[in-house]
Amino acid sequence: MKNLKMYEPTDKMITLIKDNYSVLQALGSFGINLGFGDKTVRETCEMNHVDTYTFLAVVNFTINDFTNFEDDEQISVPTLLHYLEASHAYYLDFQLPFIRRELEESLSHDDQLGHLIMRLYDEYAQEIRRHMKYEEKTLFPYVQSLLDGQPMNDYNIETFSKHHEQTDKKLREVKLMIIKYLPSDAHLNNKLTATLYDIYNNEEWLHQHAEVEDHIFTPAIRRLEHQTKQQDVTKNISTMVFKGGQDNADALSEREREVIVAVVQGMQNKEIADHLCISINTVITHRRNIARKLQIHSAAGLTIYAIVNGLIDITSVKL
Repeated sequence: MKNLKMYEPTDKMITLIKDNYSVLQALGSFGINLGFGDKTVRETCEMNHVDTYTFLAVVNFTINDFTNFEDDEQISVPTLLHYLEASHAYYLDFQLPFIRRELEESLSHDDQLGHLIMRLYDEYAQEIRRHMKYEEKTLFPYVQSLLDGQPMNDYNIETFSKHHEQTDKKLREVKLMIIKYLPSDAHLNNKLTATLYDIYNNEEWLHQHAEVEDHIFTPAIRRLEHQTKQQDVTKNISTMVFKGGQDNADALSEREREVIVAVVQGMQNKEIADHLCISINTVITHRRNIARKLQIHSAAGLTIYAIVNGLIDITSVKL
């Protein structure tokens, strides 16, 4: 059952923990250490150099499924990136080995079924490790490149979204095998029950981790990508304005200039083809070359380019 309380920066951190002990697992990933006394959420976050707004966004989402983050520009991408990287380290370096040790201690060494269960768990661990290492090798460096203002051109967040799948089928199988077919005595039963409890808790943690990636992190990266593209367009236009665009203008053929003027005048590809007495395929080729040479892909950008370089008079442009 969800708590339904939306926590604020002025709430005591200890109150948040007492109400929702599951948040304890997230504290370390945010870089928040225990021993915060009676400090508020804001005071605790500031003391640990954590963005308060982003911390509460993740907490309120995991507690109450609050998911209105598509246009939330206050989310801190660096904070989220650090949180996800630390979460991976927690799960791979601590939680997976911890549960494996529990399973080993809970299963009979003479039981073939126990060996099979261990094999299933190891396959699950290998699968989740491969999944997280992919993100660490591909997604996280890409996000950092966006933050650094030098985005990688061969990747985007949609590529990640299409390949972001749950990897918990084998873990469910492990749980079912234990519940249905083990144990053989009361002593092992107590140990297996405790182990199962930890598995269920961490399965819930892993689910929440994936949900944070899908509903908070991914929208934030989409916004960052959009901002980067806008900055690139602005940079290209500024270069044209201050340099007069002469280098780029000289690189264009006379026919390409004519195509630009036609685009600025609002003509579609077929109209341009008829106007210049060329084929539609030739028009498309010219437009592709123009975009490559100028690094401008929008009609608005081409309009500015045409005005700056004297290809068309501003008074003839319908703004």
